[in-house]
Amino acid sequence: MSFIQLNFNSKCLGMRTNVNVIIPESDKIFTGQFNKNLKTLYLLHGLGNDYSAYMRYTSIERYALKKNLAVVMPSADHSFYTDMEYGHKYFTFISEEIPQFIRNIFPLSDKREDNFIAGHSMGGYGSFKIALLKPESFAAAASLSGALDINHLFIEGPKNGFNTKSIYGDMETLENTDNDLFYLIKKHAENGVILPKLYQTCGTEDFLYDDNVRFRDLVQKLKLPLTYKEGPGEHEWGFWDNAIKEVIDWLPID
Repeated sequence: MSFIQLNFNSKCLGMRTNVNVIIPESDKIFTGQFNKNLKTLYLLHGLGNDYSAYMRYTSIERYALKKNLAVVMPSADHSFYTDMEYGHKYFTFISEEIPQFIRNIFPLSDKREDNFIAGHSMGGYGSFKIALLKPESFAAAASLSGALDINHLFIEGPKNGFNTKSIYGDMETLENTDNDLFYLIKKHAENGVILPKLYQTCGTEDFLYDDNVRFRDLVQKLKLPLTYKEGPGEHEWGFWDNAIKEVIDWLPID
């Protein structure tokens, strides 16, 4: 695998930013002879992390190598993958600008069936949010200990850098908005939208476990396809390292 660290000027963010990329190696990649057919996982960090987290704390490169999978790891600050009211447009950055930018550099497929998204904690919320708002772009999405009940966190107020006013402005609730995963999944079920395959995992000792159970119960009640796993574990990298390996094994990759 090739490991590339990119620093570039994002027009969407109006500043320079970083992204880590791991790419299956081939003599043809940088000569223009390689078909743009590499399957890609967009991997999102949690609150308090950045683009470097998965390379530092997991064996993501080794796991991706077995599947010949490219992995793109951007930064999104404390945004909860939202176009912030008083800040940067991180939802647009992650869901639109990054895929376009990366595909102009590397031979990554733009086909829905070849693109996946995953993340932990804030990134687990972000992966489901992006996949549910852009279901035509991703074949599968995975949440690792995701902050899936965003309205519950919103009501709790600012915590660990989660400044709700900078992200959402003067909104009093996130319920029944496009920030609310419970609302999105119910709306899609009612409208018969073809959704990406969903994978959800959480440790039973995780402080977000109850939120994850509520989301799981709703998806199962709606009879939507969901692969759900739980087991002993807290909100920490030992759990996520094993979980991302299982996610990559689960991805619909031939």
